Amino acid sequence: MERTLIGMLTPSSNTVLEPFTAALLSDLFPEVTAHFQRFTVREISLRDEALAQFDPAPLLEAAGLLNDARMDVIAWNGTSASWMGFSADRRLCAAITEATGVQATTSVLALNEVLERTGVTRLGLVTPYLDDIQSAIVANYASEGVEVVSERHLNDKGNFSFSDYDEQTLAEMVREVARDAPQAITLLCTNLRGAGIVPALERELGIPIYDSVSVTVWKTLALTGVDPARVKGWGQLFQDPRLGA
Repeated sequence: MERTLIGMLTPSSNTVLEPFTAALLSDLFPEVTAHFQRFTVREISLRDEALAQFDPAPLLEAAGLLNDARMDVIAWNGTSASWMGFSADRRLCAAITEATGVQATTSVLALNEVLERTGVTRLGLVTPYLDDIQSAIVANYASEGVEVVSERHLNDKGNFSFSDYDEQTLAEMVREVARDAPQAITLLCTNLRGAGIVPALERELGIPIYDSVSVTVWKTLALTGVDPARVKGWGQLFQDPRLGA
């Protein structure tokens, strides 16, 4: 049987992205499967010690271990480049491919591609992050011509604690951001329980909502030649003809 093997580099304190990724891919099983390798991430802040968690070396080591299982694509399933700078993810992807010979992507690069392909310049932003992290994210998107017109954040340095926020809390944050009429809203964090609330909120608000775990699945499928439209019931990301493989 021909199989598509998707590798995900996973923050060690994340308990959301693995089960949600498996759920998103459930209709494609056993043809498409996701596989995970963790490295240490315990805090999201601008402290030097926290930023150092995302140095390339541990990610490249984790990518090498994933590739023992002959991945077709490897994704950094995290959002650190949104505050550290998008170029960090571009460099990481190049390093992963050089080290493993496998194509690579990240949650942030996937989101940015979605925004570009759908023409979004007015974005709503929902995160669990600290004030200064949020400010850095807003500034980085502004530098790329994407204005964050409305945002909400939980001012939490997590990372494990991000998974404790319930869907009702996240949905209300999305509704608050929607009042300023962004062209799209992103739930930016791979340890938030966002993917499951997207379809109902899109119907309610009439605004596309891009969850970080979902966009990572979308991009890894596209890179491996699997039609993302085969993922049903998880929001318009997977059905939008502008975002076809």
